[in-house]
Amino acid sequence: MFEYKVVPAPVKGVKAKGVKTPEARFALGVEQAINELAAEGWEYQRSDVLPSTERVGLTGSETHWRTLMVFRRAVAVAAAPEVAVAPAPPTPPARVEPVLTAAPAVSSAVPEGAGVAEAEGRADPVFEEGNEETRPA
Repeated sequence: MFEYKVVPAPVKGVKAKGVKTPEARFALGVEQAINELAAEGWEYQRSDVLPSTERVGLTGSETHWRTLMVFRRAVAVAAAPEVAVAPAPPTPPARVEPVLTAAPAVSSAVPEGAGVAEAEGRADPVFEEGNEETRPA
C-alpha cells in the first residue's frame, strides 16, 4: 500500500554557480525539489498538468494550468492479528462390518410362470372424442 504526495512544480529557476541558461536553472529547481522529498522517503512518480479555475474580479473566472509533481512512498501495513484456528472435529470411528457365522440355505429355483401377473378380463378405458368436459377423468 502507498501514500501519495502532490506538490506544485517550481515556476522559477534557481540561480547557482555555473548554471547560466534559464532551462538549466529551471531544471536545477526541479532537481532540488525532487531530491528534498526523496530524502524524506518519497519516490518521484510523474508530473501532471491540470486545469485550475480561479476567480477574477467580482463575477469572472479564468482557467490556469498548474504543473504538479506526484510522489509516493510505501506505508507500513500493520500485521494482522493471528486468528486462532479451531481444532479439526474428531473423525468418526471406522465402520465395523458384522461377521456372518452361518449362511441360510438359498434356493435358486425360479417360480413357475412368466412372473408377470396377467390381467384377464380387464379392458382398457375407452375415450370419446369431444371437448374436455365430456372425457372421463
